Amino acid sequence: MKRGRDQRGSALVELSWLGILLVVPVLWIVISVFQVQRGAFGVMAAARAAARAYALAPDDASGLVRARTAARVALDDQGVHGVTPDVRVTCTPYPGDCHQGTSVITVSVHSRVVLPMMPSALGGNRPSFALDATQTVPIGQFQEDTGG
Repeated sequence: MKRGRDQRGSALVELSWLGILLVVPVLWIVISVFQVQRGAFGVMAAARAAARAYALAPDDASGLVRARTAARVALDDQGVHGVTPDVRVTCTPYPGDCHQGTSVITVSVHSRVVLPMMPSALGGNRPSFALDATQTVPIGQFQEDTGG
């Protein structure tokens, strides 16, 4: 008694397709999680470096330039390339002059991490994940070594 086609080997083909359909999304999720984690480490390092650079600057204007540069370098060091971080500086109790007296400087760094392997053709901009970190430093905590 012969019934229809021979079904030998079709289970292997079905299992292979099922494996591919399950492995690809799981692999994308794992890569995305690692990418976001790298970005989180980068933003934390950027906030810490920017706060130090700002506190060591002689005035607020050069401090902001140094903080932005330090944040970009810290992100590059962590492998987060091609991202321009948004660096914001606030200070208390002298908001007009952060380098005065006993000011406490708060530096916030905001950035985004683009999720991998997602083309912009699927709906406008490439999907991304927002990241931010904050570092608070009292003025005078970091001191520049003048060599004397």
